[in-house]
Amino acid sequence: MSRPARPHLPMRPLWRCRGCGAEWPCQPARLALLVDYREDRTALLIYLGTLMVEAGTQLSQLNGHVVPEDLAGRFLTWARARGSDGSS
Repeated sequence: MSRPARPHLPMRPLWRCRGCGAEWPCQPARLALLVDYREDRTALLIYLGTLMVEAGTQLSQLNGHVVPEDLAGRFLTWARARGSDGSS
C-alpha cells in the first residue's frame, strides 16, 4: 500500500517544501499555483509577494541575512506572464 502524496506546501520558517524538501515554491508548487491562478496572474503575484515578505522576515531571523534579489527570483520572477519583460 502506497502513501498518499504530500502536498507541496511551504514549511515555515525554513521555507522548504513539505512534499519534496526543495526550496518553496518548488516546481510542483509553481505549476499548481499557475493552474490555480490561471485567470488572475495579478492576484498570484500579490499572493507571492506577500509570502516573499513573510519568508524574508523569517529567513533573516534564522540565518541573519537574506538577499532580496534571490527571494524575488524564487517567489516572483517565474510567475510573470510570458512575454512580460517589465517594460511599459
